[in-house]
Amino acid sequence: MKTDLYIFFRKNPFVRLIIPLSLGIVFQWYLQFSSLISISLLVAGLLFLIIYNFFSLFQKYKLSMIYGLVMHFIMFSLGMLLMFTKDIRHRKSWFGKKYLPEMTIKAILEEHPIEKPKSYKAEAKITRMITQDSSFNVVGKIIIYFKKDSFDHQLKPGSQIIFNRPLQEIKNTGNPGAFDYKRYALFNEITHQVYLTPEDFRLLNVRNIVWFESFLFSTKDYVLNVFKKFIPGKKECGLAEALLIGYKDDLDKNLLQSYTNTGVVHIIAVSGMHLALIFLLLDFVFKPLLRHRRTKWLHPVLVISILWIFTFITGGAASIVRAAVMFTFVMIGKTLKRNASIYNILAASAFCLLLYNPFWLWDVGFQLSYTAVLSIVVFYKPLNNLIYFTNKSLAWLWSLLAVSIAAQILTTPLSVYHFHQFPVYFLLTNLFAVPVSSVILIGELILVIFSPIKFLAVFLGKILDGMIWWLNSFIERLEQFPFALWSGLQTNILQTISLYIFIAAIVVWLFQKMKPAFWIGFGALILFFGIRSYSFYETAHQRKLIVYNVPKFQAIDFINGRKYFFAGDLEIIEDPTLTNFYLRPSRIEQRIAPDNQLPGLKIYENQFIFDNKRIIIVDAPLARTDDATPAKIDLAILSGNPRLYISDLIKQITPAQIVIDSSVPAWKAGYWKKDCDSLQIPYFDVSEKGAFVMNF
Repeated sequence: MKTDLYIFFRKNPFVRLIIPLSLGIVFQWYLQFSSLISISLLVAGLLFLIIYNFFSLFQKYKLSMIYGLVMHFIMFSLGMLLMFTKDIRHRKSWFGKKYLPEMTIKAILEEHPIEKPKSYKAEAKITRMITQDSSFNVVGKIIIYFKKDSFDHQLKPGSQIIFNRPLQEIKNTGNPGAFDYKRYALFNEITHQVYLTPEDFRLLNVRNIVWFESFLFSTKDYVLNVFKKFIPGKKECGLAEALLIGYKDDLDKNLLQSYTNTGVVHIIAVSGMHLALIFLLLDFVFKPLLRHRRTKWLHPVLVISILWIFTFITGGAASIVRAAVMFTFVMIGKTLKRNASIYNILAASAFCLLLYNPFWLWDVGFQLSYTAVLSIVVFYKPLNNLIYFTNKSLAWLWSLLAVSIAAQILTTPLSVYHFHQFPVYFLLTNLFAVPVSSVILIGELILVIFSPIKFLAVFLGKILDGMIWWLNSFIERLEQFPFALWSGLQTNILQTISLYIFIAAIVVWLFQKMKPAFWIGFGALILFFGIRSYSFYETAHQRKLIVYNVPKFQAIDFINGRKYFFAGDLEIIEDPTLTNFYLRPSRIEQRIAPDNQLPGLKIYENQFIFDNKRIIIVDAPLARTDDATPAKIDLAILSGNPRLYISDLIKQITPAQIVIDSSVPAWKAGYWKKDCDSLQIPYFDVSEKGAFVMNF
């Protein structure tokens, strides 16, 4: 085994380098060391390499193991340094270091404002901050929300605006299991947000945009206009936009959920599959150039250039950049007539991407893209060779199934960890959707090319509209099949790692016939189910109350074991978007299901007795009572916009703690918090601190 590993790592040096680099990135993010430490470690490692070069061959041989360790140490230190320098908060010119609410800000829009239900949203980079006495250049990004009913449609990428409105720091909801939006925004160098009305900003006449960015935006707009003009159906047009260039703003949300639930969302997330198809088309189109010596060099140049232009037009997501880098390496190797190991190409592309943006290590698209390709590389051939067909159609069908199964092996643990579900009919949907979407993709490219010829474009548009409708109908109907989706799955990071150890060990055991690998895999599986059993035991004995942070709404869960009772606004239950975003992650994490007769919970209008604790929801002034002494309450939840003062409230009840939920206006919450401070009553503001969790 040592020999096999030695040969493998010898042939694939980037596999050796990517591991310590990734560990250094993770280490720096969670421990946040200063740059001085990573620079010192890096310099120390480089000094050793310089000194090592002066050693004799015998000394080098004796120190070869130390040399290898130092190389890993250098990569680890490089990962730490990359992570530090990429973090916008560590830059001296970051606007957050000097920002004051009274400052005037100059910003440049980086995208077309996107229409939302109540506003237009756009990312912008801050370039300058202005005070009464001076002004200075800064860096950093914000999200701007423009008032919808009076939106200025002159705003576009490169538009410069000046405004004087206080910026708000981006915060998470703080709900259990919620998506870490603050981290996601930070990884994109965005730290603040602001809401602007037409009176709040001034649009400057000069646009600030480089020619290449202008070309990309113009090309993207042209493609979108072609689809809107020639593909009649709204849902079909939205899917066409997502399929070719990854534009999802017009994509029907319910349709997107259907594709997710059936396991084929990857076909509408521009990824390696799309780029592979375009790569093959370009390779075929420009093949005649290879026949002549003078034009031979143009073939790789044109293929690589068009691939990268397409990559930038789609927005340059990690998954498609991965594919672009890999195909670039393949094309260069092919041109130089050098065959590199696919494992080395895969690791080298990941290495390059992490050098450019270490935050991509947390990107779900990056993770799934690499695990899918690695899974296909490792498992496709063994699976495909399991069954042999003499019939070409059946052989092609089985190879397509083998690819789908192979890709699923290594992506499933990650998919379950991130999305908490598994599409049961993924084989059936992929068998149909992948070839059909490939034909649609080629059709879209032909439509864009021939769009100036109106009669032909109209004809192609109608054909594409019909094909996309057919594909959508198939996906939506399949979603309705019984047991189509295994949802509510919950695994933690340790379980995910143990699953990967299990898969790796079993692969080694099957291919290398090593018994120790079997026992390692068995141990990893025991660990996985041990963690799962403990989690089920814990949740079966839990008793808690959660007041969720759902802006402008009241939302409370009483939890006993693996059941919950919801008390709150019906609008949340009726709106799947609100439920899925704010409540569902917590309920998956707690492993709970609804129960309108929750054991241990007694309800008296707006009062609850749960596990012998008295809880009251105050969303209106309390009715006056003749009791001489105020009623003792363990928890008072203030909700909505009732006309009351805390000083009057405590005449009727004596709360051990007050919780101000997220339906309370900020100005009123401010008054109540001041009253609580003066009366020395403990309080918790959900809008400010996130969800309130009370364990019993």
